[in-house]
Amino acid sequence: MKNIFIKNKYNADSHGHFEEYGGRYVPEMLIPALEEVERGYNEIKNDPVFMEELMDLFHNYSGRPTPLYFAKNLSDYLGGAKIFLKQEGLNHTGAHKINNCLGQALLAKKMGKKRLIAETGAGQHGVATATVAAKLKMKCKVYMGKVDYDRQRPNVFWMEQLGAEVVPVEHGTQRLKDAVTATLQDWIENVDDTFYLLGSALGPHPYPSMVRDFQTIIGLEVQKQLKEVYEIDRPDFIVACVGGGSNAIGIFNPYLEDEKVGLIGVEAGGKGVGKIGNHAARLQKDPKIGVVEGYKSYFLQDSDGQLQNTHSISAGLDYAGIGPEHALLWKKGRVKYQYAADKEVIAAFKLLAKKEGIIAALESSHAVAHAIDLAKKLDRNKNIVVNLSGRGDKDIFIIAKVLGDEKWKKFLKEESL
Repeated sequence: MKNIFIKNKYNADSHGHFEEYGGRYVPEMLIPALEEVERGYNEIKNDPVFMEELMDLFHNYSGRPTPLYFAKNLSDYLGGAKIFLKQEGLNHTGAHKINNCLGQALLAKKMGKKRLIAETGAGQHGVATATVAAKLKMKCKVYMGKVDYDRQRPNVFWMEQLGAEVVPVEHGTQRLKDAVTATLQDWIENVDDTFYLLGSALGPHPYPSMVRDFQTIIGLEVQKQLKEVYEIDRPDFIVACVGGGSNAIGIFNPYLEDEKVGLIGVEAGGKGVGKIGNHAARLQKDPKIGVVEGYKSYFLQDSDGQLQNTHSISAGLDYAGIGPEHALLWKKGRVKYQYAADKEVIAAFKLLAKKEGIIAALESSHAVAHAIDLAKKLDRNKNIVVNLSGRGDKDIFIIAKVLGDEKWKKFLKEESL
């Protein structure tokens, strides 16, 4: 496998700025901790032993490479472009999150840290963090907004079984942004023995770059699999959902300087982007720059700079900000950012399940929804790669509720007696 540390014209500068975005805006007491992480990150880039250990974990622990699957039934049904699914849901723990967690946790171990802390929305990052903490014999504490804590109860249960302490955050909007705030506060208080394992390609420098690098394995595998398995030189389009942006930037990164490949990020349109509080689509209407949780980017905010409430059927996309490299890619026009509404996501979820026997995470179903619409408009000789960033096990309570499954309701009622 190629080196995951790819240099291109969209990389951050030495201070972590993606032009006007990114940077490091944190309390002074956190600067030494971030500088320590940055030093460790820069050292492992040229450490063949680290890379050998990481690739061994990817292959023998996580189960990489994940398949690149030609969705023939779905493609035939739509009658347009061919759709390929990068099956990140087949990773250990069920999502792409394990890639970044293995990389950061291995770095933390080499830095001599004993404890991992993390924030999570959908719970997949929390499960992955708890998993690698158990694997590497480290303590683990995960913060989760109370809203997400309640609606993603299966993942809370699994984190606890893995030995992690899961803390529901009950201040603010009780969602992902509040979990991030709580995690940063913990880090300030316990910086000596603790590593903040951040879940997406955002936050203060060096996290946006570091998370991207560990997720780049996705795009590198796609390049290899398209050529070796399907004899396709490059895809015409790559589609990925975008919350903070880690799965998307990971699959996009190897293709950023190949202008022949169209790159599309899909945000959460929720109940519609026309009203504040109904969605989490940061880049759709007059995006506003802000500095939140340690970095500069686009955020859903009011005229006073206060973050707006957000909504998405998927907990992992229910976030007011977007990673700084995505902000730059939007500004430069290299990536097109679209959105999918909740009802479109549910329709895509159902269609993929019935046509291919694949149950996708609701986050990933945003990308599927856009790919379905795109494929219909393209000729059969065009190829679309969709990053299926996770599987839908965790969403069973949300899906069953949305679909009004009476048998499921009866089962839950009987089990609770």
